Amino acid sequence: MEHNLRFSPSSLNEAGTFKLLELPPDICKLLEDQNNTPKLTIKGLPGEDAVLCTNDKTYTLRSVVLSNSILVVTAPPDTSDALDFDANSVVIRDQISEILEVTPTVPKLHKLASLLRGREYGEDEEEIVDEDEDRQKFTYADAKIQVQASDAELDRGLKDRRILNINGELRPIALQYLSHIIELILNSLVSLSLPHENVPIEKLCSALYEQHDVPRVVSTQILLWFGSINDHEGQSHWKMDVNSVIKEAGLSILRNHKRDPIRTSDLLTAWQAMVGDTFANAVDLKLLAGNYLVSSRSGDAEALLYFPASELPLDPTARFAELFLTRNRWKGEDIAPFLSDVAVDSKERDKLLLKYARAVTSPQGIWYTARTTV
Repeated sequence: MEHNLRFSPSSLNEAGTFKLLELPPDICKLLEDQNNTPKLTIKGLPGEDAVLCTNDKTYTLRSVVLSNSILVVTAPPDTSDALDFDANSVVIRDQISEILEVTPTVPKLHKLASLLRGREYGEDEEEIVDEDEDRQKFTYADAKIQVQASDAELDRGLKDRRILNINGELRPIALQYLSHIIELILNSLVSLSLPHENVPIEKLCSALYEQHDVPRVVSTQILLWFGSINDHEGQSHWKMDVNSVIKEAGLSILRNHKRDPIRTSDLLTAWQAMVGDTFANAVDLKLLAGNYLVSSRSGDAEALLYFPASELPLDPTARFAELFLTRNRWKGEDIAPFLSDVAVDSKERDKLLLKYARAVTSPQGIWYTARTTV
């Protein structure tokens, strides 16, 4: 069947108003699922590259130029005009010479650090009140607008970065205060004879408040960071995530050794003493992966320096440059934890290693060294 191509009377005004989005299979499945209503949101402030967010993932939007232009066409308008469209007419609305490519990316959660700088919540905090007109608040709603991440990734990022929600205001907890509360929780479990896999929330939070002045709004959020809360027969119980609590306890000791290394044996001894006999067997150096470097400056014994991946540049080029300035060669299992937050999965991490590092085989195994372009 033949069609007559006609330009729309509004084609000049409509030029550039249409965009083609090439969706990956996982987003297509979301749109095709009739049981759910997917939410797609484009986020980005002026000066930022836009990203596309689903409920739980973030994607970059990249413009790709097409070799041939694509015409956006529609049926003729319902009303006749001077162009006298007939039944076989097809109206050209726009011409497209590029598409927007959608690829998975890590959420831009690093922005939280600058947005929340100077807003730490510590032990010397005054009694929490609902209204505080003297301080401009940064809220969860603000974060959803300004941080390029899906809702699920933002919630996980707030948890991982130990950021409290105090009456709607986001405030990172002082790490020293967090370490103190972790120790109080462990001690309270022993003193109150509470099983760590089924702790009555009310009993534990009441003890923390009455005996140590830890506000309930703080203690309940910390319990959620380090375990899960279940409701049964009108009562809430906390199941402790042993590994995450033990890890935080170990980090609280390791953070004091950013310049002066601590012997591994001394760290393990202090770590086990902090968590007590109940959890001493759960202490494992693997829990601190991505937060330390092995040093030999403390005599002949192995020693560790605090070196957190969270403080490295987010840009892969800058991160690899920093890593290879710190060490001129890395084993694969040692460098991998320092790349987990700049790669969406192990496949992309391997691509980054191929791009920025050179693999060298030795009797000790495969080592990675810097390429000249880094």
